[in-house]
Amino acid sequence: MTSDAHSGADEPGDPPEPTAAPDTEIPRIVELQEEIGQLKEAVTSHAVVDQAIGMMVALGRVTPDQGWAVLRDVSQHTNIKLRNVAELIIIWGQKGDLPPDIRATLEDALDRYGPTLIPDVDSG
Repeated sequence: MTSDAHSGADEPGDPPEPTAAPDTEIPRIVELQEEIGQLKEAVTSHAVVDQAIGMMVALGRVTPDQGWAVLRDVSQHTNIKLRNVAELIIIWGQKGDLPPDIRATLEDALDRYGPTLIPDVDSG
């Protein structure tokens, strides 16, 4: 005995009905959203630091590991977060501006790790 009336069950291939997340899942969703935000920031930060290391390699004639050490030293000696030091170095490469105290610290670090002083980027 069959009936043409729909029993309310989902037909094969129908998308599932959306349901609200139980109250126990909401904190986990918030936690995951925060983690995603942190991961996005970390990826961006990593790219900025890598670019600054590349500048140290090119301009300071050091290895990538030495470039990392230079950035770390400048960060420690100026009490500026490493990512912010990297951002300043990228801006310096683009515009030729680097605060004198950071430039002096950078030159000292490159003297310790590399063969040359930093050239003026804006001198052509």
